[in-house]
Amino acid sequence: MSTLPVYRWRLAPDGYATRRQLRALGLRPGGQDVAAQLERPRRRRGPLVAYLYRIDRAKPVRPMTPARRAALAKANAARRVCPACRRDAGYVIPPSLGMCSNCAFPDNAPEGASWNSSPTSVR
Repeated sequence: MSTLPVYRWRLAPDGYATRRQLRALGLRPGGQDVAAQLERPRRRRGPLVAYLYRIDRAKPVRPMTPARRAALAKANAARRVCPACRRDAGYVIPPSLGMCSNCAFPDNAPEGASWNSSPTSVR
């Protein structure tokens, strides 16, 4: 087992890229191991670390097929359905609540109000 080369922030040589940079180039790591490490120093804390991959060993991103697109659409739609009332909330249900805002806060919001709006009072 060998140690990874460590480079300072913005001093990595050409031919290396992070996952995000690979994705911007239309590439993916493709099963290769991490080739190097990039460290950005911070005050009072440990450095930020980013892993670098070799660009010449990266593979092209797999194309989106109609079946994968349909599966992603179904999964995203399921994240919008409230498990308590079974209605489409119109937004992704926050995991911290686990249900739509109307079900989580029934006394605070009138029917159909969004979770960050306050009820209006008539004087």
